[in-house]
Amino acid sequence: MLFSLSLLGLTSIAMALAPPLTVQYQFPTAISDHMKVPVVLGVMSRCPDAILCESVFNRVIQRVGEKIEISLSFIAKPNASEPLYGATCKHGQLECAGNVQELCAAKYHPTSEWWSFVQCQNFQGRDNIGTPETALNCANAAGIDWENGKAGQCAGKDGRGTEGIQLLQQSARDSIAAEIQKSCTIIINGRQVCIRDGIWYDCEGGHSPADFIRQINEEYDRLNSAD
Repeated sequence: MLFSLSLLGLTSIAMALAPPLTVQYQFPTAISDHMKVPVVLGVMSRCPDAILCESVFNRVIQRVGEKIEISLSFIAKPNASEPLYGATCKHGQLECAGNVQELCAAKYHPTSEWWSFVQCQNFQGRDNIGTPETALNCANAAGIDWENGKAGQCAGKDGRGTEGIQLLQQSARDSIAAEIQKSCTIIINGRQVCIRDGIWYDCEGGHSPADFIRQINEEYDRLNSAD
């Protein structure tokens, strides 16, 4: 049976030790022939602010999931001398592994599955994100065949798969090109609308789930309004 993760406060997420029985989320029915609003979250997988931001957007998705195309853009510093990833992740190599795992899940699975995978990783607490055990457990919970499927092959057993590393390097370059510097940066339809970095700031339209839902609805109506 599909059901959503409840919204978790940052403290509860960090302290949680066990995965939920299942974390697959049933998105609202898509509206055919309508343009979706692109939403980008600039994040780092082990960043407390990113985990909080993604928990907020779990509430947003429950309300307007059928109206958005959500993606993650990872913040890392390209570094040709870094031997494993060719990039430096602020919270260490396990964060790079977590980034890789989430990118691979997103590439090969629908949003309902990869978003559930991310939420499950967060639910385990930031110190467990990026580990092989967490990736496997969360993939199973989200309905992803990690051991035999393309996402797991992409990520590799330890988050060091060749394809996954290439995805991370490209994501880091994309974040730089989009001038995403802080985790978490929220971009709705190409416009930066809010940042969470210790505190919420540069959030002219507000930073609650209701505020983001309102902004998405406004952009959706604008994109799909008749000429």
